[in-house]
Formats: sequence, structure tokens, C-alpha cells
Amino acid sequence: MTDWAEHAPEELGVDPARLSRALELVGARGGAAQLCVLREGRVLLDRTIGCRPDALFCLFSAGKPVTALLVHLLAQRGDLALDERVAAYWPEFGRRGKEDVTVRQVLQHRSGVPVARGVAGDALAMRHWERAVREVERARPRWPPGQVPAYHILTYGVILGELVQRVAGTPVRALLQEAFLDPLGLTDIHLGLPRPLWSRHVPVRSAGAAGRPAAMLFTRRSTREAVIPSAAVSATARDLARFYQALLDDGALDGVRVLRPATVEEATRPSSDGEVDRFLRVPIRWSQGFQLGGPVPGRDLSRPMGRLSSPQAFGHNGSNCCIAWADPSRRLVFAYLTDLLPSGPRGARHVSEVADAVLAACR
Repeated sequence: MTDWAEHAPEELGVDPARLSRALELVGARGGAAQLCVLREGRVLLDRTIGCRPDALFCLFSAGKPVTALLVHLLAQRGDLALDERVAAYWPEFGRRGKEDVTVRQVLQHRSGVPVARGVAGDALAMRHWERAVREVERARPRWPPGQVPAYHILTYGVILGELVQRVAGTPVRALLQEAFLDPLGLTDIHLGLPRPLWSRHVPVRSAGAAGRPAAMLFTRRSTREAVIPSAAVSATARDLARFYQALLDDGALDGVRVLRPATVEEATRPSSDGEVDRFLRVPIRWSQGFQLGGPVPGRDLSRPMGRLSSPQAFGHNGSNCCIAWADPSRRLVFAYLTDLLPSGPRGARHVSEVADAVLAACR
């Protein structure tokens, strides 16, 4: 897809008056932002505020599915099995109660290891790959493996990234580039921002004092350039939207297939539905690498993909700063990237309201 001219909403079965509400919400928030929405593979919205279309945003946790899909790709090739123990490929991982943790349990946030040393300790180690790996090897599960979902805030990318490297014999960044991004022509998704592209990065801002330390950390060049699969993928909304369009089209983009339809189906298959995530302390619908849309019965919560989201929708929120998802039932892709790291419930309400404005406009 090279033509980013927007189609008239009416051509795509979208109510223009309701769609304008989404743009009002994005504009009112302030700061830099990119909003890209595709329907039926065609451009509905491609808007930027306070930046260029090729500006590169830090995705935070919205980048987690990128590494998860590398694991599914290796499973598709037969190089690993999702129900095999992680320790079968990475012996040093299998200690201190983690001996029987499976690859699938990590993908589902069910390994029992949401953190290695703690959030602060993991954040200090995350820019140094070998150190982060050693911390994970020394970690003990907080819950028995497989028992409960508990969001792996930073350990997710370390465990899956090191697993990929052990199985493929290739650094995770290089494998992602060679096996996934380059074939699909996704030139503006980066696991570790390349130094020549630094001039295009968007600094992270904090919406309040509580988020200031994290905003400062993720604006540092040493953080943005490091390989941190759980938190520091850099991308444009355009390429992130095309990434999800490939998944919506069963693993192919512009005639190039990377994943089989069965692989995409496996990656997006629900693994928990309405269970309270023990780390986040709210109910999350997880798959094998994504968060899922749809309502949670009996709970009045701001859903990252919108209260109107379909149970078939899959994607990932990134600290209510960046989010992307695809909805197969509506043939819709949504990528919304901002530079504002919020604190408290306001950020969750905002991304939910923007998503709902787009969803309400789609007839």
C-alpha cells in the first residue's frame, strides 16, 4: 500500500459525522499524534498532529505482539512447539520453579513470572539484554505456571526474545527484520531504533508527575535504541496499521505471505475470558500474544479497544499512550500513536472513547 489518500467515509460504509468525533477527541488531547484507520484494506483516516507521517513513536506494550508473532512463525516452521517447555530450548531458564513453564504459557501471560526482580528492577535491567536474561533465569514464579493470567510487563519480551534467539540461532532483531518485516515491506517498525533514524523519533511526554520518570526513561536515546521487545519498539501508525492488515488478511500483505491462516488463528485464539489478571487487577481477555476486544460481563470498564469492540478484535494497548488493533468482523484496522504518557484512568478513557467514536461510525 503506497497511496495514503483517504477514501470518502461513505464509500466505506462509514458515517462522516460520527467519524469526526474521533478526530475531535484526538485534537483535543494535544501533543503529537498519528491516527491511521483502514477499512476493507483501504484508507479511511490517515492523520497526523504535531508531527510528520514518518515520525517514529515509542509503542510501549503495543509492540509486544511483534515478538509474539516471531514465536508463532518459528512454530509454523516446526522449529519449536508451543506446548514444549521453555527449558527444552533454554536450559538455564528451567530452574527455581520454572522447569515446567511452556512456551504457550508465556504467550498467554500464564508462566507465573510477571516480573523478574520487580517492576523497578526489571526497568533498570531492560536496556542490557544479557543482564535482563540473567534476571529472568534467577526469577521464581509468583503463581504456579499455567494457573492464572498475570501480565508479563517486561519479562514477556525477554523470555520470548531469548527463546527466539536460542531456537533460531539469530538475534531477535535480525530475525524479525529478515523473516517478517522485510518480506512485508514494513520499513518503519523497529525493535531498537537505528541510530540514523534518531532525527525522526518522537520524545515521550508525561501527563503528570507520576508518569515523569517513565517518560524520561523512554525518551533517552539509550532506551529507544536498545532491544526491549516488551516496551521499546518504534513505529509509525501507517506501518503498524499495515502490520495488522497483514493479520486481518490471514498473514499476507500485498501478495506476500509470511504467516499461514492457521497460524494467525492460533495467535488470536482466546486463552482467558473475563478472568481477573493478577498483575493488572482487572479482567483482561488474552489470546496467545494479543489482548482481545469485547465486553467483560458485569464490569463497567474502559476497554482499550472500545466498549463497542467486537469479541473477535485483537491488538494491544501500550500504557494508554499507543494502541493498535484489528477487527475481523468489521474488516477494520486502527492504529493510534501519541507522545503522551498518561497516569490514572483518564488515559484509558481517552483511547476507549476514540475507538468507540470510530466503531460507532462504522455501519
